[in-house]
Amino acid sequence: MTMTLAADDHAGRDQTSPHPLSPLAPAEIRAAVAIVRADPRFGDRAMFETIELKEPSKKALRSGGPAPREARVNLFRTGEPGVWRLTVSLATAAVASAEFLAGAFPMIQLEEFLAIEEVVRNDPDFIAACARRGVTDMSKVCVDPWSAGNFGVPGEEGRHLSHTFCWLRLRENENFYAHPIGGLNAVVDIKALKVLRVDDHGAMPIPMNEINFEAQFRDSFRAPLKPLDIVQPDGPSFVIRDGVLTWDNWSLVVGFNARESLTLHDIRYDGRQIAHRASLVEMVVPYGSPDPAHARKNVFDIGEYGLGKLANSLALGCDCLGHIAYLDAHLNTMGGEVFTIPKAICIHEEDNGILWKHTDFRTERTEVRRGRKLVVSCICTVGNYEYAAYWYFRQDGGIEFEMKATGVINTVACLPGRPSKYGVEVSPGVEGQLHQHAFCARLDMAVDGDDNTFVECNTHAEPPGPSNPYGNAFFVEETVIATEGAAGRQVDTSTQRYWKVINPNRRNHVGRPTGYRLEPGHALTTFLGPESPSGRRARFMRNHVWVTAFDPEERYPAGEYMNHSDGRGDIVDFAAQDRPIDNADIVLWHVFGLHHLPRTEDFPVQPVISTGFKLIPCGFFDHNPAIDLPPAVNAASRQAGSSCCA
Repeated sequence: MTMTLAADDHAGRDQTSPHPLSPLAPAEIRAAVAIVRADPRFGDRAMFETIELKEPSKKALRSGGPAPREARVNLFRTGEPGVWRLTVSLATAAVASAEFLAGAFPMIQLEEFLAIEEVVRNDPDFIAACARRGVTDMSKVCVDPWSAGNFGVPGEEGRHLSHTFCWLRLRENENFYAHPIGGLNAVVDIKALKVLRVDDHGAMPIPMNEINFEAQFRDSFRAPLKPLDIVQPDGPSFVIRDGVLTWDNWSLVVGFNARESLTLHDIRYDGRQIAHRASLVEMVVPYGSPDPAHARKNVFDIGEYGLGKLANSLALGCDCLGHIAYLDAHLNTMGGEVFTIPKAICIHEEDNGILWKHTDFRTERTEVRRGRKLVVSCICTVGNYEYAAYWYFRQDGGIEFEMKATGVINTVACLPGRPSKYGVEVSPGVEGQLHQHAFCARLDMAVDGDDNTFVECNTHAEPPGPSNPYGNAFFVEETVIATEGAAGRQVDTSTQRYWKVINPNRRNHVGRPTGYRLEPGHALTTFLGPESPSGRRARFMRNHVWVTAFDPEERYPAGEYMNHSDGRGDIVDFAAQDRPIDNADIVLWHVFGLHHLPRTEDFPVQPVISTGFKLIPCGFFDHNPAIDLPPAVNAASRQAGSSCCA
């Protein structure tokens, strides 16, 4: 992974020798492609879905010796079913293992997006359907390729499909999502790159009012505020050396791949390990309309597209402020070439307000410390939506993940003043449908080591009686969850439920196990029928927390190969093994998200809405870990003059 510095500073330098957990460098991707091409089983016809680092085992990492560099490679062939799953040894220049999965389908590739649009716009049946709606200039039709799910439609068996939606763009750069072409879906066979059929569910008037958000279309703007600059005259306080990011007491390795995008590894505070790996491993967006044109909208943006390939190249002074280091992301094309997303990852510091403060009212002496946080982030565009992922590391030992969602809501046509019961009219004739954004984070915990225990904590009121004579008593009951089968848990606000991961072999100064607490942010209730086509594929949504025994091949909560999956091989199947998880190497999976009923304020472009969670120390330290921050006064702060306070 290449570092780009936003200014001349000493935050880090490009490293020639990768950390064992660093992503594959361009030369390593090319080497993996050459090794595969040289194998007579694959040759030049092989197309590359993903090429990523096969992370070394924990044993190899813990040994301190050199870890061999290996690549995970997923292959497919155009026009043929199945996926090959390979392990490629870069050290020996050989394919170390190969498995063919006849029923698997690759992710929809970035290069296929525009090809799908073009084949739909040139299809005679689709052209005729557009003509029935008064659309004859096909260059103005915009087609978004969505994944098709698995709905048992006759004729779709065994095919790799895209189920598409379309809009009309009136002129260059105009917001086409203001003009949905209602009731029209083309179903595309991606392998053959042809339209399988055109589903016309009935024409709806196309709303023609322009509702734009680009600056070029605005006649006026509000008066700008005075500049607010983030100034770090001595540069940032973080350093990246030999692939390890260090800041204050924190250290971690930043990774990236085509599916998950941003990944974090070997997260430590003051040298003590907290997590071996943390990343967002799945997101699904189920829509709530039963309308035949929209009932298939249940897209797995990570598993079916790959979030990493959709990462933005970030802009200095816009996406991130302050003194910034950027990391480039190096990924592969279908043909095996390397493509680079410059500035895909942003690393910077932010003020985090008051960290702690106390005034002794007797002496009027005050102690106050302001905190900072280290921010590691990336932003990905999935069709109409932007997903901005932020990992925050705080000086009190806390870790926070925030997902900010913005962009343009997915729109459908409605009769003006008559939206369906499954959405909201956001502009005359334009409806935004009720939907959810469900995310799953995979947290390979390692609190003071690999052997951890999962504990559920519930608060209860003491029953009235001699032990609670005033009716005010309540207490926390802690329950160790010993097996996977019992560890599928849900948020319960009636008991203020939370969970923690402890190390039963390490004690703090009051004799309690060291641990970290999961604080859920936004718990979702799924409304998918459990046996519905979408419900069977999104079973991970049924719980807010899952805990499994560590297995390096159990990576994704909805399954390894998501396109047209039937739900098997998911986290429900992982947990069904009912392996012991007490004092064991465990993985915590947390499901959270957004329940989104669009507002008129969400159009034409949606203000950020956010969700996430926190991991906070719970007995991990003997006292406030930020007690040793030195007193400081910000010399750049100024008292506002009388002109602002008249």
